[in-house]
Amino acid sequence: MNRSSTLKLFRCIFRKCLSLRIYRDICHQYYCTESSSPGTGLSRMMQLKSKLTFGPSFQDFIKSSDKSDFDGCEEYEEHIPKYKSAHSRKVYFETYGCQMNTNDTEIAWSILQKAGYSRTHELQKADVVLLVTCSIREKAEQTIWNRLKHLTASKKRIQKHKRSLTIGVLGCMAERLKSELLDQEKLVDVLAGPDAYRDLPRLLSLAHGGQRASNVLLSLEETYADVIPVHQSPDGHSAFVSIMRGCDNMCSYCIVPFTRGRERSRPMSSIVEEVRMLSDQGVKEITLLGQNVNSYRDLSKSQFFCFEGNTQLSRGFQSVYRTKQGGLRFADLLDRVSLINPNMRIRFTSPHPKDFPDEVLQLIQERRNICKHLHLPAQSGSSRVLHAMRRGYTREAYLELVENIRKIIPGVSLSSDFIAGFCSETEEDHQQTISLLKEVGYNIGFFFTYSMRKKTHAYHRLEDNVPAPVKKRRLEELISVYRKKATEVNMTLIGNTQLVLVEGESKRSSEELCGRNDGNVKVIFS
Repeated sequence: MNRSSTLKLFRCIFRKCLSLRIYRDICHQYYCTESSSPGTGLSRMMQLKSKLTFGPSFQDFIKSSDKSDFDGCEEYEEHIPKYKSAHSRKVYFETYGCQMNTNDTEIAWSILQKAGYSRTHELQKADVVLLVTCSIREKAEQTIWNRLKHLTASKKRIQKHKRSLTIGVLGCMAERLKSELLDQEKLVDVLAGPDAYRDLPRLLSLAHGGQRASNVLLSLEETYADVIPVHQSPDGHSAFVSIMRGCDNMCSYCIVPFTRGRERSRPMSSIVEEVRMLSDQGVKEITLLGQNVNSYRDLSKSQFFCFEGNTQLSRGFQSVYRTKQGGLRFADLLDRVSLINPNMRIRFTSPHPKDFPDEVLQLIQERRNICKHLHLPAQSGSSRVLHAMRRGYTREAYLELVENIRKIIPGVSLSSDFIAGFCSETEEDHQQTISLLKEVGYNIGFFFTYSMRKKTHAYHRLEDNVPAPVKKRRLEELISVYRKKATEVNMTLIGNTQLVLVEGESKRSSEELCGRNDGNVKVIFS
């Protein structure tokens, strides 16, 4: 299309678009990019801006429009973009990774719903597809890369039928891989980091206008405290409630502080309000969420009240950051939340072992509705590896914590995370992890091979020198030992009566039901 035809096309667009702003954006982009001389382009842009500012209004345009205005535009019809208002756009979410991402999906949907979007659970009906992503391991990222390639191919097929599809990536992967996603591979139209969901309506508006848009800035304050998530639990009986965002622990293997930012806690009043609302809706179980959930500290009322004392850590544990002072703490939050409805279960994840002072353990024991299940991510059974991981404790301190927990909360259910093949892990280190599994006896376990992530302390200071086959073999050995020991531990529950929250039909059979007991152990029954 030559320059004369292009200008004629713009005039047709002006007469056919329902929004004068669309015409302004198109002309702005044209004069900024197509002019042979930067000075000439700037001059034309300023002249255009002046004419649009002092010229006829949009109402004048509507009044003076008639059918004859569109004569001669038919040949350019295929070049004129088809815009939908937000009120007619349907958004489809795919969520990957941890419970925090599930909650992020609920927050993002709440924001888009208020902006006029509707939601669909059928990909074929979507105008916008948003992937809420995870960067914790390479395998998780690869899954999303493959999915994006598939969606991009679908988008090209859809465009042949004069329809548009906007693809967006939200969450950790958006922050970590902005340039690769947006500029190099060109697989997405919109990127929004974990702290930029409020900006989604604007970003999508830009994308619908033909621009690629991104906001991956991390915040020191954003907690979405005033955003009520639209909970999408299939059964409607359980819900996630985010109480904090980010992490300050800086474990050497972990990407979270770099993708989700510094730790900041949501005001307790907003959490209590959301939990009370969920209770009124009939929710039977809530899970309090945070990257380091039990280091919660609400400083929002510090200007009115004086909270004395330093953070109390588990005995023998330390942090990489300076001791924090003041604020309402996790024990205060648990106390308030558990009193809202004595018949509503309270869970929390994911904690750090360092943040289990006796006051928290004693409250869990005292309150019947706080589940007697603690997640204690050990990561390794070797003190040498734990030091390299910057975990802030030794094997001995961890075992002392386990002993103290079982003394204060008899019958408690324990779960943990373990990493196989961390930097310079030896066979002796591996065997120490196996012995820790046997000594503690976890009810639930999560196991992963080490995956080095850019930006982390390990990436800059350590060497990922354990061969992949060795990692795989060690992982298999850990899982085997865990399963044998977990079977023994769970067999001790036979003959006991358990309170189970029913989650739905079992995957094995429609004639059986499944749910979880107080200790978060899955139960199948008929």
